[in-house]
Amino acid sequence: MAVPLVTNFALLLGLSFFFGLAFEDFYARAGESRPGGIRTFPLLALTGGALYRLDTERLLPLVAGLVILGAWLIVYYHNRIRSAGAEGMLHGELMVPVCNVLAYLLGPVSLSEPAWLAVGITVAAVLLLTGRERLHDFARRLELREIVIAGEFLILTGLVLPLLPDRPVTTLSAITPYKAWLALLAVCTISYASYLLRRYVAPEGDLWVAALGGLYSSTATTVVLARRAEADRAALPRARAGIVLATALMYPRVLAVIAFFNPPLAGHLAPSLLLLAALGLALAFFQYRRAGVAPPEAPHETPRNPLELSAASLFALLFVIISIASSWVKSRFGETGVEMLAAIVGFTDVDPFVLSLAQGVAGPMSESGAAAAVLIATASNNLLKAGYAAAFAGLRATLPAAAALVVLAAAGLAVALSTVIAGG
Repeated sequence: MAVPLVTNFALLLGLSFFFGLAFEDFYARAGESRPGGIRTFPLLALTGGALYRLDTERLLPLVAGLVILGAWLIVYYHNRIRSAGAEGMLHGELMVPVCNVLAYLLGPVSLSEPAWLAVGITVAAVLLLTGRERLHDFARRLELREIVIAGEFLILTGLVLPLLPDRPVTTLSAITPYKAWLALLAVCTISYASYLLRRYVAPEGDLWVAALGGLYSSTATTVVLARRAEADRAALPRARAGIVLATALMYPRVLAVIAFFNPPLAGHLAPSLLLLAALGLALAFFQYRRAGVAPPEAPHETPRNPLELSAASLFALLFVIISIASSWVKSRFGETGVEMLAAIVGFTDVDPFVLSLAQGVAGPMSESGAAAAVLIATASNNLLKAGYAAAFAGLRATLPAAAALVVLAAAGLAVALSTVIAGG
């Protein structure tokens, strides 16, 4: 018992010292003086820890100390606001009293909770304190539309998902509303992360635009770049390279989604998908070298919100339809029928089909059969993107990119065939 207590005591001192150092340094650099700092915060943490140890069940001494500290902070905050008002400026920030209360509570947290919680709270508090200017600047730049999108994401994950039943609602498929919505969220999460990176992180004119577009939607990126090339022929070489790069990044995206639901299948597919991704990256690099100029500029179009209810509803509907179709085809024609279905659905949206295989809603399938179906679906999807590129920018103009996509499709089919043969 003594050794863990000594360790927790050392953790208390170290974290409170670090917190106080960051607090004092931050306000010293700003030329301001605030109650708290490198001596006060360790003393507050020691006081909170000692009062907690006096009564670990009812916590009466700890609460009494918190009341006294709170009363003093109220007086300080009241005087701060009054003096600021007398000077004709309102500057009654809450960071100072909140940090002092947090330093006090760091004592009992360090002594009673896992170490990661105390460390996490301290680091988060320091980052929030010292990142004031950057955070305020980010808040000023953030559009109201982005807050609404973040709210939609929280509704989809934290409100809708827990309310859905996890049992089949029809005998046509083993899919449940919970699994269908979870599949939707898996795709939306990756797309949403890519959306945020494209809007706020990726620099203009960088190849990250095409790469993040591939993580968002390689099909949508292909259409955007092909339209841009059709409108501006000077951008054609860069657009061709971007189309191939977006498709190369589709493979790790598919692998990540499968790994979330079916790690064994992801492990079976990893060598094939990563090999195809490497081939796609090599082809994209060759296209960039031939272009002889900077990577593609960011498309002028604002990235589409991946959480739009219309898009989410369409995905959920496609997922249910494809799941039912996969179950029926599997029961009538076996794994060969599912592989044939993969070639068809790849010309629509590959994600619902891949997720239905990863969740096993089509029925029991061997890993080699499911892996072959995924590879066939991605191959046919590459043919679809080659057609889109030719349709929007012309076959002659986009021939190098279209040819690269056909090569990737052929390689995917070859790997799928070898997978089927190896699986017996």
